Parts: sequence; structure tokens; C-alpha cells
Amino acid sequence: MARRRSIIRHLLLVLAILYLTGTILGGIGLGWIALHPPSAKVTPHEEANAQMAAAAASEGFSNATVSTQDGSTLRAWFLSPRSPNGHAVILLHGVSDNRLGMYGYGTWLLRKGYAVLLPDARGHSLSGGLATYGLKESDDIHRWLDWLEAAYHPRCVYGLGESMGAAQLLQSLPKEHRFCAVVAESPFASFREVAYARFGSQFHTGPWLGSTFFRPTVDAGFLYLRLRYELNMEEASPEQAVEGARTPVLLIHGLDDRNIPPFHSDEIQAHNPTDIVIWKVPGAVHTGAHKVAPEEFERRVLGWFESHSSLPPDGHPSASSEIKAARPQRFSRA
Repeated sequence: MARRRSIIRHLLLVLAILYLTGTILGGIGLGWIALHPPSAKVTPHEEANAQMAAAAASEGFSNATVSTQDGSTLRAWFLSPRSPNGHAVILLHGVSDNRLGMYGYGTWLLRKGYAVLLPDARGHSLSGGLATYGLKESDDIHRWLDWLEAAYHPRCVYGLGESMGAAQLLQSLPKEHRFCAVVAESPFASFREVAYARFGSQFHTGPWLGSTFFRPTVDAGFLYLRLRYELNMEEASPEQAVEGARTPVLLIHGLDDRNIPPFHSDEIQAHNPTDIVIWKVPGAVHTGAHKVAPEEFERRVLGWFESHSSLPPDGHPSASSEIKAARPQRFSRA
């Protein structure tokens, strides 16, 4: 009996050491990967195809760059429509993607008369810097709007973001008051909550596994990023950012989203129910609303923009009670 107890104690000790080691190393590794996500670079061939497509449609095409507060260089395409309506839209892609992931939306909006700006997020594709999930990107977006105002002088600027891009867009609102309205599809409520959800999605358990068994790993990753990069990921929080923001926000979330569950949009809206509306899409997975309901998606997004088409004298968007509610085909990488 004593020998059996000794074996059990040793086994528990080994398991505890393995768990502790895995927690620390896993947190460090996942933290590093979060700031350095894999992202395919836009190739010269892809840019040439985009230029030829713009020329064929009699649309303007140019490259755009801005410098960030930390000295990084961000790159984008700017496309102007053949028949402009005077407005512009900035399109923000998800993690590990690049500007081509939003190119389909861009060509759709160009046909509707909107100029479009297609940036690579920091730490993605041809843009420098580290991905910070809104901590630094909120200021990046502010600088892109400065660029748009100087280069195009739009009457209204709108935002359309997906997943990470949606979360970054929402986090820009406390500082950036020049948006007439924004649309955010599948945003996360906070970086901590999405970290829990990502762990759960790997095991098909939901976020509870990440918030219990893997919570120390998340905590270790947050601590590593705080000490190594001076980034407080607790502050990467769209739900906190929208408090007090007066920009009209349309949230879109698929009810079958297992990547970022739809309760994230509920939590965001709960922090500003006056200015935020949610469209929940049955049968849609992560960023999949257009695939499931393309006509309604386009009607709602264009309607949202059209019903918020001016800025009042105080510089904040005017809201309309009218809410009219793309994934147009992605640009070919061939």
C-alpha cells in the first residue's frame, strides 16, 4: 500500500511538472505566434492583375503608405470608382490574411460609387510592425483616415472589417470620430475571450475549456507579451472601446460561428445598445454571412452606409432610425 501511494505521488508530481512546463512554454509560444501571424505577401503578379482590372473598368489604382507611431510602414491599395458618389470605405481583413481577402468587397463597393482603401494590417503581408489586435492598429486606422482625407477628400468615410479587422475597427472609435458609420463582421469582444474561444474550438468544447484548464496558459502568454513587448493585451477590448462612442455600428455575426461565437457581438452591443445594431445570420459560419445571404448582406451594408451619409457640426455621425440591411468573389491569386 505504501509503495502504491509513493507511485501515485510521483506520478502526480510528474503530471504537475509537465502541466506547469507546458503552461509556461505554451503561453510563450502562443504569445509569440499571436504577434507574428503567418500571412502571405501580396506578389507583384497579384498587384499587376489588380492594376489591369482597374484599368479595364476605368477605375483609378494607386499604392498608398503611411508611417506609424512606432516607425513601421503600412501599405495599401487605393481604388477610385469610375462614377464616384463622394464617399470612401476602408476595408480591414482578418488575421493571417492580407488586403486581397477584402478585394472582392472592394470591387463591389467600387461599382456602387465608393472609393476603397485596402490596407495590409500591421504584421501582415507587406506592412511592417507586430500584430497587436487593436492596441496599435487603432492609431494605424486614424493615420489611414488622415491619408484618405488628404488624398481624396471624401464626404463620408465608412469602415468594413472582418474578424480581427472588425475588432480593430471598433477599437479605433474612441479616438477616430470621422467615420460616418462602420460595419463589423464576426468581431471578438476582448482578446482574452477570443483566446479562450480558440482553445475551445480546437477541442470542440466551446470557450469553457480555455477559461478553465487552459486559463493559466492564456495568463502566461499575456504576461510574456507584457514583459517582452510591453503590450497589455487586456486592453485589446472592442467591448470596452465602444462605450461612449457615437459612431453608428452594424455588427454581423453568423449563428454557426465556432471561431468567434456570436455571444461576442452580444457583449459588444451590451456596452453601447444605443448606437449598435446586430444582424445575426442563421447558418453562417465565421465571416460567412455573405455566402449564406448575399443579397441581404449587400442590402444591409449599403443601407447602413446610405442611412448615415453625413457628419453633424460636432463631428460625430448622425444616426438614422432607418436600417436597411459580400462576400463578392475573392480576388484570384492565379
